[in-house]
Amino acid sequence: MRQALDEAARAPGTGDVPVGAVVLAADGTVLGTGRNAREATGDPTAHAEVLALRAAAFRTGEWRLTGCTLVVTLEPCTMCAGALVLSRVDRVVYGARDAKAGAAGSLWDVVRDRRLNHRPEVITGVLEAECAGLLTAFFRER
Repeated sequence: MRQALDEAARAPGTGDVPVGAVVLAADGTVLGTGRNAREATGDPTAHAEVLALRAAAFRTGEWRLTGCTLVVTLEPCTMCAGALVLSRVDRVVYGARDAKAGAAGSLWDVVRDRRLNHRPEVITGVLEAECAGLLTAFFRER
């Protein structure tokens, strides 16, 4: 989570919301990282999770990220939750809950929907205060 927080801290430099993500292999090797880059790229899909998943898939040469863990500072939205299910990650670890758009247990629970073909384990609240603090400070300045 500390590496995800480091990624998140760089996002405001481009005007992006401070969210960071890291994809880890089963042995703990970092396969991909990402931070929000919608403002920087003009791409509405440039969320930290999607960028980290893309980087991990590129590095492994596989779209299936079985055995991997995605660590992210903010609870994934519906788009990112869908990407997590489709990428077949084994585990999602997030810091701050997102009561307005969270899709991993708060507002929706896409990642654990029994109607889908894959359901990763979800671990919540890791370094939650630090993750939430970055977001609070960012929006307070706006």
